[in-house]
Amino acid sequence: MAPASRDEPTRPRSLDEAERLLCQGTFGRLDLIPWASNYTFAAPLSLPDGCRYVGIYKPRRGEIPLYDFPSGTLYRREVAAYRAARALGWDLIPLTVERDGPHGIGSLQLFVEADEDWDVLRDQQLDPAAVQRMTLFDYLANNADRKAGHVLRGHDGHIWGIDHGLTFNQEPKLRTVLWQFQGQPIPDAILEELEEFATHPARADALRAELQELLDAAEVQGFFERLERTLLARRFPQPGARRHVPWPLY
Repeated sequence: MAPASRDEPTRPRSLDEAERLLCQGTFGRLDLIPWASNYTFAAPLSLPDGCRYVGIYKPRRGEIPLYDFPSGTLYRREVAAYRAARALGWDLIPLTVERDGPHGIGSLQLFVEADEDWDVLRDQQLDPAAVQRMTLFDYLANNADRKAGHVLRGHDGHIWGIDHGLTFNQEPKLRTVLWQFQGQPIPDAILEELEEFATHPARADALRAELQELLDAAEVQGFFERLERTLLARRFPQPGARRHVPWPLY
């Protein structure tokens, strides 16, 4: 999908500039993304200094009610997923903020210019560490919807995960296409990243406080309990008895 703006916007030059654009930018004409499960829009954004780019806007008002997720909470889960990945030091999820937009409060995520022909399940040259971190993150966030189409490769080769509205449920919900490392030992370098976060009280407390603004207390606690189990097991999760792949796969 190409950015909606017809003025050839350029990607923000820094994370600070991107955050300023998402939080303060003026919305242009929204373009509905028709294949999304919930109402989702490509939203051109601009700042007075000329910074222009596109965000993916998911308003709470456009969320389709689900029986197993509280109504009106999916946009918060998008933001929570970004903050959790950022706190772990994993650059897995495009910058995502909570923003009041043309259709009310929702999530607003920096658009990824991705290779539309790329497929995470068919790339034999992919750096395994990128998939390993995403695999573990999906377990920690209890992601119920990691489709192959929710893993993108940017034009610079960076691997991104998108669509995290079905995360942080209190019940075990992990459904993913990324099972290639199931049961294998987690590489030492990735374990060290998790241990560094878990043993740094200020970092862990800061994330807990941020997540408590977005999720129920039990959902926040579940994230930290899964982190503890991961550090004890030191292995990638394995499928359970419940349905463990999303439908459809893409």
